[in-house]
Amino acid sequence: MSPIRSAAVIFAVLAAGAVQAQNFLGTPGGARVYPINDNVFEVVGNSGYGYDLWWCGASEYARRVLGAGWGTPVTIARSLGTSQATGRRSSVQFTLNPAALGIDKVTSYSPNALVVGDTKTVQTGNMSCPRLNVPLRFR
Repeated sequence: MSPIRSAAVIFAVLAAGAVQAQNFLGTPGGARVYPINDNVFEVVGNSGYGYDLWWCGASEYARRVLGAGWGTPVTIARSLGTSQATGRRSSVQFTLNPAALGIDKVTSYSPNALVVGDTKTVQTGNMSCPRLNVPLRFR
């Protein structure tokens, strides 16, 4: 490959990464939230914060970016796994439209299980946000 073509390929990859990096919402606890498609968004962060990080990020994104009301249900579309947006190891995907994805809503009895279909309202998810202000070592 010629040096010019190599540089063009590298620039294209960096530009795509820069566009993706601008297309996120930062949330308490340092999570970043990325749109995946019309029905799915992904919360990416440090799994050391547990379920609070994922639910806070999902509720913040649903409310601030998607315009969801406090009573709008938010559902886990994919449990903890590798990020589709960034490649990081810790991410959870959510949806406001589980029916479009063929997901049945469930209520998990373990708040940290992050089960596909687990559903909370934006308001209930938002209750996780204040707990993220406590330093990790004291949790």
